[in-house]
Amino acid sequence: MTNRHALASLALLLALSAEAKAPRLTLFIAVDSMGSDVFLRMKPRYKAGFDKVLREGAFFPVARYDYAETVTAAGHTTLATGANPWRHGVISNKILNRATGKLEPIFTDPNHPVLEAPPAIEDSSPAALKAETLSDRLTLFTQGKGKSISIAAKARAAIAMGGKLGRAFWFSEATGKFVSGTYYLKELPTWVKAFDDKKPADQWFGKEWALIDNPKTYEGEDDRVGESDWYGLGKKFPHPLSGGQPQPGPQSYSALASSAMFNELTVAFAKAAIDGEGLGKDDVPDLLSVSFSSVDRTFHLWGPYSWEMQDQLLRLDRAIADLIAAAEKAAGKGNVLVVISADHGGANVPEQWAAAGMEGHRLSPVELEKELDKELTAKATGAHFVAAIEETDLYLDQKAIADKKLDLATVRRAAAASLAKNPWVELAVSRDDLWGPDPSPGYLPALRAGFFAERSGDVLFITRPFTVLEVEPAGTSHGTPYAYDNEVPAIFWGKGVKSGTFAGPIRVVDIASTTAALMELGEPAQSEGSARDAAISGR
Repeated sequence: MTNRHALASLALLLALSAEAKAPRLTLFIAVDSMGSDVFLRMKPRYKAGFDKVLREGAFFPVARYDYAETVTAAGHTTLATGANPWRHGVISNKILNRATGKLEPIFTDPNHPVLEAPPAIEDSSPAALKAETLSDRLTLFTQGKGKSISIAAKARAAIAMGGKLGRAFWFSEATGKFVSGTYYLKELPTWVKAFDDKKPADQWFGKEWALIDNPKTYEGEDDRVGESDWYGLGKKFPHPLSGGQPQPGPQSYSALASSAMFNELTVAFAKAAIDGEGLGKDDVPDLLSVSFSSVDRTFHLWGPYSWEMQDQLLRLDRAIADLIAAAEKAAGKGNVLVVISADHGGANVPEQWAAAGMEGHRLSPVELEKELDKELTAKATGAHFVAAIEETDLYLDQKAIADKKLDLATVRRAAAASLAKNPWVELAVSRDDLWGPDPSPGYLPALRAGFFAERSGDVLFITRPFTVLEVEPAGTSHGTPYAYDNEVPAIFWGKGVKSGTFAGPIRVVDIASTTAALMELGEPAQSEGSARDAAISGR
């Protein structure tokens, strides 16, 4: 063999060896409230990060959630575990504390408070998580050598992705800083303190969120019926980011966290994590999970068709390009895997649906609760049997029912029957009848997949299509099994990914399985999904 042939053979072997290794750094990106409909509507306007991954990666336009209560905590947990709430236990953003009779954040843990933030009843640890995450699997697989960091504006998103063995960081709107909980750390790392010491959130005070593109390129009108005005942001561009206050504080931090400008702060913190933790620097795989939470706040305030939501995705397109570039700089080109999806979609502002000719309706959970309580307690003077309504869960006051010496199952069934008579309710069922015949056109399995006995309500219900369960008089929400809420895109790009667009729907639980396969890991323990071979190259 000539020297030239020997060198060529050696180069080929080295190339094959490099290809066989798992990606050094996986970016697992969750966009909070980015349904397939919203994402596809903006697709022609992407010029940066989204454009890159769509051209070069594996794109599944529709991934469906199996359960009904499509909300942030449940969605991020399903993305991270490949399991539905009936396995991972994270059924909603809040659950009823039966001891106090009050709703509490799902990840509340009084034994592990938030670091460097004022005391509060808030999400702070993964104690409630009942399933293994990708983060946990990586840590165990590498025997603690692989690093896993999760970042979000919302604690419930960061904690869900970080799992029990990673480290989660989130933004405190009380302090304007990124924080963590004592479950994960005794004190914040040096790189986090250095980032916070620069007070990056304060630097947006006095500035505005203005359109990134020519106003003529935005669809529809800027000021539409049903849009909200919170945190002094106003309904039209440009939006001031000072929160209506004379100096930086919680109100201005909330305004910033509701705007597209927060994407830049998220990426800046993610870059600090890459540098501070040395992510992607060796052949031991690392995982960086990032949730872009401000998209959801924009959606809730202005709706999915708004100029604000359009501008959010245009800016997010650039932010993701910036984040991918930082990952490739750290790990090297060809050593990065990127996964992008969303925790749920979202409904249109109901008044806008109605104006367009659909049966759009705003249903107040407070009024629904009052009407139901009045009917249930008609013969029980002075009693109140309804404790709370949280999304699809109706909680009854079990102590009050016991005090009246009533049979709990009978009251649950009566509550379900009463709810079912409401013209804006599609299905209501007592937990006692959840595994009985389905009285609806096929929606009962979605309630079952989201049911976790220790935490779910006494009665589970689903509103009718185009009905938005929302306490506020403006804005919109999500939390149903309908396509606008439960269909999200799924994109895989980078090492080991076979490019193409695959139109057939997949399940969201398949995303963790496919990610694990591309990372060359076993699946998370309670995963219900299957790796999508179409997205994986022969390697």
